[in-house]
Amino acid sequence: MIKVGIVGGAGYTAGELIRLLVNHSQAELDFVYSTSNAGNYIYQVHQDLLGSIDLKFTDTINENVDVLFLCLGHGNSTAFLENNSFSNSTKVIDLSNDFRLNADDVFQGRKFVYGMPESQKSEIESATNIANPGCFATAIQLALLPLAKASKINDTVHVNATTGSTGAGVSPMATTHFSWRDNNFSVYKAFTHQHLGEIGESLAELQDGFNEELLFIPNRGNFSRGIFASIYLKFEDSIEKAFELFEDFYKDAKFTHVSKSPIHLKQVVNTNNCFLHLQKHGNQLLITSAIDNLLKGASGQAIQNMNLMFGLNETEGLKLKANSF
Repeated sequence: MIKVGIVGGAGYTAGELIRLLVNHSQAELDFVYSTSNAGNYIYQVHQDLLGSIDLKFTDTINENVDVLFLCLGHGNSTAFLENNSFSNSTKVIDLSNDFRLNADDVFQGRKFVYGMPESQKSEIESATNIANPGCFATAIQLALLPLAKASKINDTVHVNATTGSTGAGVSPMATTHFSWRDNNFSVYKAFTHQHLGEIGESLAELQDGFNEELLFIPNRGNFSRGIFASIYLKFEDSIEKAFELFEDFYKDAKFTHVSKSPIHLKQVVNTNNCFLHLQKHGNQLLITSAIDNLLKGASGQAIQNMNLMFGLNETEGLKLKANSF
């Protein structure tokens, strides 16, 4: 069995990880670290886990776990690894943005591989440390990777994407509490979102000389989980050619699926799936992409990466079904 440690155990992504791991046939939780909840039962914070797990949060670590998931705020994973040591055999999967950029950098002897299974599968399988992709970055990249592979991104890429309130984390803020978010909609970080860097790096790895502008408008939606992204760009080939490119690129993908019918968010919420749909309007190709931000955009993809790192079936513990009504 794979012994698992989780750091930052009280947040939404950690909660999703715990839910997945208690039903994973090849993994067992060794510790869940949370200084603010040390001594409390995990089900007292993640209340749906009552009856599923009797483990308590702890403020101590086991440096010999097989894999460590870091579910910390951006910038805090670096600090945690600087102040805590783990065995050389411990694999690390970081869910923050601390190690996503500058893939050649080494931190305290650890080299992090960007963990996008659809484009980095072989690298992930041999990796010791993974930088898990961001949620917006996952939805947007999966809509663009087949075009980059075919060197078809040759003009400005326009992106409009909306995320649910869980994307902002568990700590309440002015723009996340119910009375503000309900029946509301807003734009934030227009053209400057932190996920643009990792998207650009991934596209440049597949398309030589890629330097096209990515114009990204992120939105806050009045729902709790999920991301729906609409991406359009110039594409001179036919819609049939576009579908051919996407279906070929994802022919072996376990969780990314190309739909001939328009998609919607409820098809993917509570799953590790990404659904994609293509439309052609004049010389513009429109790609719509839908994921669950907490699963395919965070914890589900982290488990997918863990499975690959340990030579397991990629789908282990992730055969989840959406509730479409």
